[in-house]
Amino acid sequence: MKITFILKNSANIRGGVRVIAIYAKYLQKRGHQVFIASLPQAHPTLGQQLRSLIKGKILTPPKNNSSSYFNDLGVIVHTIESQRPIVDSDLPDGDVVIATWWETAEWVEKLSQKKGTKIYFIQHHELHDYLPINRVKATYLLPLHKIVIAQWLKDLMFSDYGDEQVSLVANSVDMKQFNAPPRSKQSIPTVGLMYSSLDWKGCDISLKAFTLAQKTIPQLHLIAFGQKDISPNLPLPYGTKYIQQPSQETIKDIYASCDAWLFSSRLEGFGLPILEAMACRTPVIGTPAGAALELIAKGGGILVKPEDPEDMARAIIDIINLSNQQWQVVSDAAYTTATSYTWEDATTLFEAALYTAIERTKNGELGETKIR
Repeated sequence: MKITFILKNSANIRGGVRVIAIYAKYLQKRGHQVFIASLPQAHPTLGQQLRSLIKGKILTPPKNNSSSYFNDLGVIVHTIESQRPIVDSDLPDGDVVIATWWETAEWVEKLSQKKGTKIYFIQHHELHDYLPINRVKATYLLPLHKIVIAQWLKDLMFSDYGDEQVSLVANSVDMKQFNAPPRSKQSIPTVGLMYSSLDWKGCDISLKAFTLAQKTIPQLHLIAFGQKDISPNLPLPYGTKYIQQPSQETIKDIYASCDAWLFSSRLEGFGLPILEAMACRTPVIGTPAGAALELIAKGGGILVKPEDPEDMARAIIDIINLSNQQWQVVSDAAYTTATSYTWEDATTLFEAALYTAIERTKNGELGETKIR
């Protein structure tokens, strides 16, 4: 097949872009021709700069990102010249063309059939207050075959948008990048988290839970990593070790230096850190967001109530108070969960979903935009 992915920004280093790069790599290895079309990195507008200055912040143009997930994959990455919709003339003819974000879904819907069967790869339900919600909702009604990464998204596409023909392809984890040998508990009890000031990431829940647990376990230590500076509105507890923008090669060492990993998202598409931590033999204490419910239920962690720092604190204390032998049983279960389903497995399902989309288009099943 000739496969085109349409990205808003191929230089973005978020987990969703990494997933797309992994599929591009594996599909190309299977003999498919993969083409990536992307917009350039956006620079802040004058209006955005002024609004930021009013809030006491300074927006700077993005730096050229030399560590794109698409580097050295052997796939063609075409970055157009400006911030505009991608159109037919930007793309080769192909068998499938895949939208990967709500704006790109609008563009893909307008492409000619020569560019391929139209598909919408959905990694989150993007109804955020900083986005035009009605426009975002409308993209989920477009006549594109949907591929989603978690059961909750498949359920939502049916319950809210009336689409029963959605392909579910769950994420996996790269065991070459995320792995650790069997180990004992840390000499100093340690938990970790991914730091973000975005409200829906729920970092405030984990931080409050840590503070509560530390009252029972005074020597409890916290490690965190993230992409941005620490926000004054969400400070880290005293003594926290914070690693900003760690290299991809060192993230596994951060996971492996913890007795438990805290995942407290209020809303999540999948939650790749869950699998990454588990692949590094670190039990996960998580809220039921994204794929956490399915993953933690398989073993290797504790599922806690949403919006409940006290419940998370109790889970931290329970994990830390395990004997070394008991902890190793949970650690092994986490590793088993992470390794039971590979990217090769996921690519087989993704490939099958592409063929399903082609067949549905031939059968005339993908017609007019739905109105609800």
